[in-house]
Amino acid sequence: MQSVMGGRERYQTVMEQLAKPNVPIPADNADALFEAYADMVYRLAFLRTKSGADADDTVQEVFLRAMRAKPVWNSLEHQKAWFLKVTINCTKSLLTSAWRRNTVPENENLLTEMQTTTEVYSYVLALPQKYRTVIHLYYYEGYRVAEIAKILGVSENTVKSHLFRARDMLREPLKGEIQDV
Repeated sequence: MQSVMGGRERYQTVMEQLAKPNVPIPADNADALFEAYADMVYRLAFLRTKSGADADDTVQEVFLRAMRAKPVWNSLEHQKAWFLKVTINCTKSLLTSAWRRNTVPENENLLTEMQTTTEVYSYVLALPQKYRTVIHLYYYEGYRVAEIAKILGVSENTVKSHLFRARDMLREPLKGEIQDV
């Protein structure tokens, strides 16, 4: 018979798991996985869909896939990359679905929904999706070009080109607000 953990024990278990350096969280520890990756998954899903409701649905789908598949990860980086790739795949499926093409998008205030500490984020949200994604992964998640290429399934030159074009698109609107753009 499986024992039921109380809130304090569950929290302590999650914190202990997160404190271990470069040891991936086991796939059957849903609380720890959610604690570690839910915010990152939500930010990327929101960035790609521009909808809080769609981002919530994507977070739910990503964690359901993790619970069903129970993947074995080699390291924390492998685990993080898995969550990013699955998030990208889920948002891609959502954005290309027939249901999505036949519905009217919600009118949401993106800046209040997605609270960030930077003024630049509103300009990033205005970029086309392919540029938003590479900018987010590069600047907000800290991935290198080669890692982004692998996650997105494109060449490194494509990622470099998207980064260059996105920076170029951001340069003009940010000229007066941010130094060294």
